[in-house]
Amino acid sequence: MNKQIIAGVLTELRKQRPLVQAITNYVTINDCANVLLCMGASPAMCEARDEAEEFVAVADALYLNTGTLTAEQKEAMMIATAAASRHDTPVVLDPVGIGGISRKSEFVNSLLSRHKIAIIKGNTGEIKSLAGFAGEVRGVDSTDDGSNIIEACSKLAEKFNTVVAATGMIDTISDGTRVVQIHNGHPALTMVSGTGCMLGAMTAAAAAAEKDFFLAACTAVLTMGIAGEMAAAGMEGNILPGTYRTRLLDSICQLSEQDIIKAGKMTCF
Repeated sequence: MNKQIIAGVLTELRKQRPLVQAITNYVTINDCANVLLCMGASPAMCEARDEAEEFVAVADALYLNTGTLTAEQKEAMMIATAAASRHDTPVVLDPVGIGGISRKSEFVNSLLSRHKIAIIKGNTGEIKSLAGFAGEVRGVDSTDDGSNIIEACSKLAEKFNTVVAATGMIDTISDGTRVVQIHNGHPALTMVSGTGCMLGAMTAAAAAAEKDFFLAACTAVLTMGIAGEMAAAGMEGNILPGTYRTRLLDSICQLSEQDIIKAGKMTCF
């Protein structure tokens, strides 16, 4: 995987300024909107059942997050995803909480069986659970050690003909054939609620700009990982979550092609 190509995806995204429709959880909706702006995209938090289908026609990507899944959100997600299939609009699914709540698992599997999903992005426990492995989750957080994650990502990608990105201490991305592990990131990312949701929104923006969805997922994950390191620079030993959150958004906004090329750490399989 060429870091120069990934850097080029981020540059192209900023040129295009794609419109990303998000049906996401209420805890982090503002964070997702802000991170899309920082990355160079345009957010639209359009989740009303009566508007979701119409809005997909003008959106460049659709982001779905099941973190606070309400009955209206479920219906809006199904309607919007069906419309995305008709318009060939890429859909990124973030199955938040799937490993711990059976209702969410049933809904996510129903969504995957009915509609084309470009990228599934989740934490290690969620991805392993969705792939049929024993994934360990606690609420919406993963407590999984990451064992068998390459196999889980590859199996899930093959089953649904999609790209799978699993985040953890090491991030793993697969399309069923290609596999990349990304070693960027910082422990402080876990001190701020919503960084996983923010990454999901970023992944949708990347999928709008790059039709090789494996490459799009790599771009988003690498961007977040490097920005997480940049945000912590100079704060070691005294990282405060409020300051870190602000620095993270600023780092995403300021991230350059040279930052990706210089700091990116990837292993290809």
